[in-house]
Amino acid sequence: MHRLYLQFWLALILVLVLLMLGIGLLVWAFDRDRDPEAWLGELETFAEAVLPPADAPIADLERVVAAFAEPLDVDLTVFDAAGTRLVEIGEPIVLPPGRGSRLVPEHGPHRFLLLELADGRRLAIDGDRDPRRPVAHLLAALALLAAATAIAALPLARRLTRRLERLRSHVHTFGDGHLDHRAPIEGRDEIADLARAFNGTADRIEALVSDKTRLLANTSHELRTPLTRVRMALELLREGPREDLLDRMDRDIEELDDLIGELLVASRLDAPEARIDRQPVDLLALVAEEAAGRADVEVRGQGGQVEGDRRLLRRLARNLIENALRHGEPPVEVELAPTPSGVRLTVSDRGPGVPEAERERIFEPFYRPEGEASAEGGIGLGLALVRRIAQRHGGAVHCEGREGGGTRFVLTLPAR
Repeated sequence: MHRLYLQFWLALILVLVLLMLGIGLLVWAFDRDRDPEAWLGELETFAEAVLPPADAPIADLERVVAAFAEPLDVDLTVFDAAGTRLVEIGEPIVLPPGRGSRLVPEHGPHRFLLLELADGRRLAIDGDRDPRRPVAHLLAALALLAAATAIAALPLARRLTRRLERLRSHVHTFGDGHLDHRAPIEGRDEIADLARAFNGTADRIEALVSDKTRLLANTSHELRTPLTRVRMALELLREGPREDLLDRMDRDIEELDDLIGELLVASRLDAPEARIDRQPVDLLALVAEEAAGRADVEVRGQGGQVEGDRRLLRRLARNLIENALRHGEPPVEVELAPTPSGVRLTVSDRGPGVPEAERERIFEPFYRPEGEASAEGGIGLGLALVRRIAQRHGGAVHCEGREGGGTRFVLTLPAR
């Protein structure tokens, strides 16, 4: 039994059957030890209180007996002390021999009652149902309810599981490599939440694969450029020693080393299982160290105690400062200020600024504004690493325009 809707359906039927048996057993247990004589005595007391006295008009007796017999759908005959019929409702009843109130099994299994009142009158009651133990009728009603529920529940269970089957097919389609495939959202229940969660996961996987593909393609290009320059310099060196070629090769090798280093950091940050080595860090002192020896960089502020990886936070500060120096114009201002929830670091310059449409794209790996040369624009991973480092430390970074011209990068990190 591998079909989920059949499992739901059979589980529901099993619950209904157990409920039916449980109720039947309870009714039987409460009723099985009841004393028939005591029960008949209660009926005699009830009849004595309801029926008119023996000397009352027959019409009054007939009216009361009819009001009692018709709702119960029983045949009822009242006999006087001599056995003469006084009132007859329904089919005629033959008075059985003997005296006293009793059940008469000869007329059926506990369906015939004979009550004898104190004045000698006797009431004979004949019905189609057991007046004491309606267990069979209750079980029959429960069985009918269980059957009706089972019939109604089958299409409902099938409808629920059919949506799961459709969702499974969408998952298989996505797993076959169609990364842009998404499941439609049907309804507002847990299955719809599951489809919504799948779509969100699919979006993240597609973005991750796309980033990795773009990263691989751009890395290949970025590695090939300095390697080609190194190869050309080697060819020229074969013709004779040249100091300028050696200097150029040093710069190309340094560019390759920076690229490999940033790729390693990016790979480390992308791995969710990689843990951040957290320790107390004085962010103001760290930024001041990175700015030391760089012309046109001014650092000011106070506080700045955070908790994180010192090497990653140093690279974050270095990349922000180098980006401002490379793309902006002096002076570059670095300011640190406390916030209610942490620390805010701003790096501002007076350059041409970043168009509003590109203020998010510049944080993408290897993205460069249109027309920017590779040698002047860096390798295109600096700001991407800044955002990833900030996110791994529970912070955020964004780019905004600066009044009077220029660009401001605003970084927020939680306090220690």
